[in-house]
Amino acid sequence: MDMKNELVKLGITNVDKIYKNLNVMELFEIALKIKDGDAILSNSGALCVWTGKYTGRSPNDRFFVDTDDVHNNIKWDESNSPISEEGYNNIYNKVTAYLQGKDLFIFDGFVGADKDYRMSIRIISENPDSAILSDRMLIVPDKEELKNIKPTFTLIAVPNFRTIPEIDGVNSEAAIIINFKTRIILVIASRYGGEIKKAIFTTMNYLMPEKNVLPMHCSANIGKDGKTALFFGLSGTGKTTLSADPNRKLIGDDEHGWSNKGIFNFEGGCYAKCIRLSKEKEPQIWNAIKAGAIVENAVLDDNRVPDYNDTKYTENTRVAYPIEFIPNSELSGIGNHPNAIIFLTADAFGVLPPISRLTKEQAMYYFISGYTSKLAGTERGITEPLATFSTCFGAPFMPRPSIVYGKMLRESMVKYDAKVYLLNTGWSGGPYSIGKRIDLPYSRAMVTAALNGELDDIDFYKESYFNLMIPKSCPGVPDELLNPIYTWDNKDEYDRLAKELANKFNDNIKKFKGIEEDVLKSGPSLF
Repeated sequence: MDMKNELVKLGITNVDKIYKNLNVMELFEIALKIKDGDAILSNSGALCVWTGKYTGRSPNDRFFVDTDDVHNNIKWDESNSPISEEGYNNIYNKVTAYLQGKDLFIFDGFVGADKDYRMSIRIISENPDSAILSDRMLIVPDKEELKNIKPTFTLIAVPNFRTIPEIDGVNSEAAIIINFKTRIILVIASRYGGEIKKAIFTTMNYLMPEKNVLPMHCSANIGKDGKTALFFGLSGTGKTTLSADPNRKLIGDDEHGWSNKGIFNFEGGCYAKCIRLSKEKEPQIWNAIKAGAIVENAVLDDNRVPDYNDTKYTENTRVAYPIEFIPNSELSGIGNHPNAIIFLTADAFGVLPPISRLTKEQAMYYFISGYTSKLAGTERGITEPLATFSTCFGAPFMPRPSIVYGKMLRESMVKYDAKVYLLNTGWSGGPYSIGKRIDLPYSRAMVTAALNGELDDIDFYKESYFNLMIPKSCPGVPDELLNPIYTWDNKDEYDRLAKELANKFNDNIKKFKGIEEDVLKSGPSLF
């Protein structure tokens, strides 16, 4: 059917020009020519854009339309707010009225590398940035697929439109609204590309359990031996960096499903943080920032060279690129059942071991807990690391009750006998502002040892507060670094903060219902 007729069905009856599934270089040209636009090519050929006041997600502006079919399935909280069908319809009608007579950029593609579980998605936007990001992040159809694609969901992005909270019943001028009944997603007021990405991810996280697929906020890679590893963690804890390993193929850097067939990537690209990026420490990401990549909110000098250490606009500078920009990536987006799972946490208290081995019960406990630190810039208003519990290492994107995802993970871990490790990529020797962040080469060495089986024959011992098993040694890592107490000058302060964090764990886990007793007992000691 003609694209204009498709838009008429959505209530968009008057469109000037339609740009549909253009190649990225054509979109680059349009972005660079837009009057009063905010785009420039960097010296490497990447397109640099600036997203204005929204340089991170707006976590309190996400809504689900509260219909009968989803009401009892969603965990209603500050990240999952309800909006009535009437309220949604009022906003939707304003959005479609706003789009009349505009140029529209459309991307049709897929989410989910496994064709048995993939979802087709249409992105409709008022600017080329959203189409570029969609092409870089999602799975691009071939010519034959494009002819026959019928979108399961439609996402409409209107970054220059504003809601009126007092009239529209939302929290601010921005709103991200997901309607499972009409299968439409609205992304309003924010130009930050992560809102589109995470709205789609959240949608998949609701749908996949109905197909007996565990959706996961994790990266994944695969070794030459065919063994797959998963890396769970919030943004900034090292998922992208640690999974981009030159000795292993990258399956994906952020969003995956685990079915009875194995692992599959939801996306076709990566969305990596650039702040303090260096060619020496992160060469694969550095080299991916080239013609065809889109960079958000980086500071450029007069020669259009990015300064990734400059936080003038945000701590949350980002780059989106297709996964083929990473050498040795697994282009199928599919891997075997994982033999190793790594939970990443950036501990702002500085008391968790750099690496510890978890039992299956502890894995369930720490997965449900999801302890980490929100890092500066990832969400609006976060200016320094903030200790938090983000269940399933991705609470803002997991709309169902946490126990649903937790039980699915435990069943899969047991069934496929995956080893689980907790890796602290945060602070050691003291809390944030006093201690030192654990060096990336040491984190890489610990990951390599865990994945290569080098820790299998090393003795472990239990530390005092969290019931965690610490290796006595690890190749490439100083022994004194492995137990955090040895890195602190003030041992009394270490004891105080360790007890404080252990109590936070125990207070947090009480919020969840239906957790087995053996899981509860596997957590930190009571104080």
